[in-house]
Amino acid sequence: MLLYNKINKEFKKFLLDKKFRKFLLVGVVNTIFGYSLYALFLSLGFHYNIAVLFSTILGILFNFKTIGKFVFNKSSNQFFLKFVSSYVIIYFLNITLLSIFDYFGFNMYLAGLIAIIFLAFVSFYLNKKFVFNHN
Repeated sequence: MLLYNKINKEFKKFLLDKKFRKFLLVGVVNTIFGYSLYALFLSLGFHYNIAVLFSTILGILFNFKTIGKFVFNKSSNQFFLKFVSSYVIIYFLNITLLSIFDYFGFNMYLAGLIAIIFLAFVSFYLNKKFVFNHN
């Protein structure tokens, strides 16, 4: 019960974080951009691994400035390599989740939407603690 209370407290703190709320708002635009590319590549007949790869690469370029500037108030390119590193992690998590959904016969468009929810939390955490944290 003590562990549950601690996790619950940390989760509430996470949800109330001002940067997380900004991240969610900016994330809506970034998600529309990235998911649109993913869906486009799927509709063109690409395997979901390739669709995610291409949408991730293009998303990195688009998301770096929006997340850095509007969420963390940092627009310097010095954070770019860390940002790319965090997206490599996100990419492999995404592929893993999609593989699991594919194994169970999910529609891959729906699977991509479901994966976005989990990956948003992971992405925020990596950006806040690793990419734009220069302490």
